[in-house]
Amino acid sequence: MTDQGVQEEIEPFEELEDSDSLGAPSLSAAIEALLLLADEPMSVLSLAQATRQPTAEVEETVRALAAEYDQSVRGFDLREVAGGWRYYTRSECSPLVERYVLDGQQARLTQASLETLAVIAYRQPVTRGRVSAVRGVNVDGVIRTLVTRGLIEEAGHEDESSAILYRTTSTFLERLGIASLADLPPLAEHLPDLADLEEVLDSVATGD
Repeated sequence: MTDQGVQEEIEPFEELEDSDSLGAPSLSAAIEALLLLADEPMSVLSLAQATRQPTAEVEETVRALAAEYDQSVRGFDLREVAGGWRYYTRSECSPLVERYVLDGQQARLTQASLETLAVIAYRQPVTRGRVSAVRGVNVDGVIRTLVTRGLIEEAGHEDESSAILYRTTSTFLERLGIASLADLPPLAEHLPDLADLEEVLDSVATGD
C-alpha cells in the first residue's frame, strides 16, 4: 500500500478527534464507556472503529488505562484476553466478591418474589404478562431475580403471543424439600383459588 493510501485511511479518523465528534469528554472516557457496555472482550480495532480514532492511539490509551488501574490498585483491572480487552474484578478482591455472591444467594426472598414465585409454581408454564396480571404490578425485576437464584427458568414460548413461558426448577423443589409439584401446599391466602385463577387471568386479558 502506498503512503498516499495510508494517509487516506488515517485522515477520516484525524478529522474526528475533537470531543464533540468523539461523543465523549476524552478518548479514555470513550474507551471506558464502550468497555463497560461490552459483553465480550473488545479488540483495539473495534474500539478504534467505534471511537473513529487511529488504532495506534487507541491501543496506547487502552494500555495506559490498564497501567493506571494497576498502579492505583482499583477494585477492577483491564485485561487483554481472547484478542480483546475487558474489565474484571481485581483478584485481590475475590474473597469479598465470593462472600457477596454467596450471601446474596442465601438471602431471604422478598414478599414480592415469594408472591411471584407462588403464581409461577401453581400456574406453570406461565408468561410474565399473566404473572403481572395476577399480582397487579410489573414483575420484570422479580423474574430476573428468580432466574438468577435458579428458582425458575424459561420453558419455551406461548403459541399465540410468542411470549416466554416460565416454570420452576429442580432447585425450587429442593429448597422446599418436596419431590414433585404435586406435593405443593395449598395456595397462599393472598392468591385466588386455583378454580378462580384462570377466570381472573382471562378477564384481565380480555378487559371484561
